[in-house]
Amino acid sequence: MSSQKITTILLDCDNTLVLSEDLAFEGCADLINEIATAKSVPLPQPFTGPSLITEFVGQNFRGMMVSLQKRYNFSMTDAELDDYVRREEDVVIAKLKEKLVPCVGVDAVLEKLAKEGKYKLAVVSSSALRRVKASVEKVGQDKYFGEDVYSAATSLPVPTSKPDPAIYLHAIKVMGKRAEECIAVEDSKSGTLSGTRAGIKVVGYVGPYPEEEKEHMTQVLTEAGAVVVMRDWSEFEGVLERIQKGEL
Repeated sequence: MSSQKITTILLDCDNTLVLSEDLAFEGCADLINEIATAKSVPLPQPFTGPSLITEFVGQNFRGMMVSLQKRYNFSMTDAELDDYVRREEDVVIAKLKEKLVPCVGVDAVLEKLAKEGKYKLAVVSSSALRRVKASVEKVGQDKYFGEDVYSAATSLPVPTSKPDPAIYLHAIKVMGKRAEECIAVEDSKSGTLSGTRAGIKVVGYVGPYPEEEKEHMTQVLTEAGAVVVMRDWSEFEGVLERIQKGEL
């Protein structure tokens, strides 16, 4: 295989850079149950953080609400949805500011990449920009990305969510990059599909998943298009080298 010049590394935020999914979905579940009560939606049982993660990992709150409106045949006005989106951001950001920690091993990787100076680093997330910035600032990772933090919920003219590739296409356009010179790191099916559909090679990451789910999620991410799947950030340097050599 021919070698490939990689110039840019695009990183998902939630459960790729920071261990945020459990905290975020915990707050999100409470709000969705409140909405169901207000809209007289007969849920089979109330949502919990874990049940939301199982079904919606990688999607943002707006995307979840669009799906749930279709499933349970209820509707809300744009103003109502915007209000709930803001409330969800506030609830989740408060939890993140209190308890958020980085994914194991990622800070050492980011520090080394920054010192080498070979690659442009950016965050590409489904989550709201305010939440993403609060997350990377809380754990001290904001210094690696500057203004290159992109949100499918906030950065686009029309808000969307992964697996729509729009946010990846937007990010590489703003940075003046081509898909073939980028790689993305993603922990979810929707994120992997988003990057792959944008023509970007995706490295899967299953580190935060419980041990009994890692093998299954490795298969899920591979089927979604990941060229390789890491269990730990210590593998990243070797994976990057293999991609540069054209082996992946």
